[in-house]
Amino acid sequence: MPAKRNRPKRDCFNQHATLPFQLRLEDFEIAMQDVYDLFHDVNSGLLEKGLERLDDFVRPAIMSGFLSDLLTASIGKHSRALTQNNYFNGHPDLLVKGVYPNDSIKAGTEGVEIKTTRKSGGAVDTHGARNQWMAVFVYNIDNETEPARERKPLSFTEIYLGQVTIEDFRRNPRGELGTRTATLHREGILKLRSNWIYKDLVMPS
Repeated sequence: MPAKRNRPKRDCFNQHATLPFQLRLEDFEIAMQDVYDLFHDVNSGLLEKGLERLDDFVRPAIMSGFLSDLLTASIGKHSRALTQNNYFNGHPDLLVKGVYPNDSIKAGTEGVEIKTTRKSGGAVDTHGARNQWMAVFVYNIDNETEPARERKPLSFTEIYLGQVTIEDFRRNPRGELGTRTATLHREGILKLRSNWIYKDLVMPS
């Protein structure tokens, strides 16, 4: 049985959203479809070999990073004014073309940071509070339906795009490994949610 293919729902996009850097709703739609197509192709091959879907065996933390990289690459390819940050692990993920030498910067301000999370509402941990445009993609993975071959494909359910400042974050206590993170506080997350790009809170059948 082949893997199921997902598609963005055009009526779930916010036609009144504020879009910086010449972004278009179509850029987000294409990025979502690129991810859906990749998962469909990979999972079809895995299922044909009797293996688990990518969604089922990749650990959550790795999945979020993987999705962020895929979305960054796709938006950087299709958008008119943005491109991938060529600095390894640089910030933000997407830069305005031509602003920084070789489109590479360790810590810049002109661009968009891409985050993914499974938390509805878009609350996501970051490595530090920054003044930035931040796009948060909320995704859903079906790990429960049985038999596993009947599981729904990965689905993006919410997208938010907001311009936030250092003051919009709260610092989190250090974890066991000493890594300090920051998360938008209540007012900050409300600011992010006010400019929603996509909302589909019903999983595909």
